Amino acid sequence: MNAVILAAGYGSRLSGMQAPKPLVEVAGVSLLEWSVRQMAAAGIMRAVIVTGHRADEIEARLQWIAQATGVALEPCRLADWSRPNGNSVIAGSERIGGNYLLVMADHLFSATLLQQLVTGFDRSGGAALAIDRRIDGPAIDPADATWVRCGTKGHIAQIGKHLTCYDAVDCGAFIATPDLARAIAESIAAGATGSLSEGMQRLADEGLAETVDVTGAAWIDVDDPAMLALAETMAPAMLPLGAATSASHRVAA
Repeated sequence: MNAVILAAGYGSRLSGMQAPKPLVEVAGVSLLEWSVRQMAAAGIMRAVIVTGHRADEIEARLQWIAQATGVALEPCRLADWSRPNGNSVIAGSERIGGNYLLVMADHLFSATLLQQLVTGFDRSGGAALAIDRRIDGPAIDPADATWVRCGTKGHIAQIGKHLTCYDAVDCGAFIATPDLARAIAESIAAGATGSLSEGMQRLADEGLAETVDVTGAAWIDVDDPAMLALAETMAPAMLPLGAATSASHRVAA
């Protein structure tokens, strides 16, 4: 399976950092490299990186990360990165073709979580979202989380940031078929803003949005300085051995 990494946004709550958000480091490894290394550990060998804000800096790192991880990386630059993230999904989907693992560049995931997701969805249509039932865990920011209300047989009933009734949180990792980009485009045509969650809700309304419960697996949305500090404490247990060695050499240097 191939992958798409969304790395186009501004990252306003970490805007005080010198590096663009995907290049902010946790345990000496950039968030983008984290994504690629964990994908490699889960068996992904090709990824499209959707860029936008400070794209030159991010794309300049891709060759090094590709060489270090063995994953083929292809940039896909958005002309207008200020639009909602569903537009990044559409662009990445067009480039990658077929089904793909979809992740946010500002999230850290254990390889175990990604492996669960890759092996937990085998349909030819729709999409699946990794969910966590620990809705009040320390790595969850209630002000920024995307909530999920699960329906029957593991399907999504509702998804969004402003739900008042929910039983899980969106982990920011998906298995997508071309149906996801189609659903986002249709939601935009119907007057929606073009967010990824709107596309997932449209699939949910069609009975095509499933969940993969990864409760207990390690992940975190590194969205502000507090979560960045927490990620530093979580990282050593999540980093693949090869990456840990590589990171320590870079820090020492």
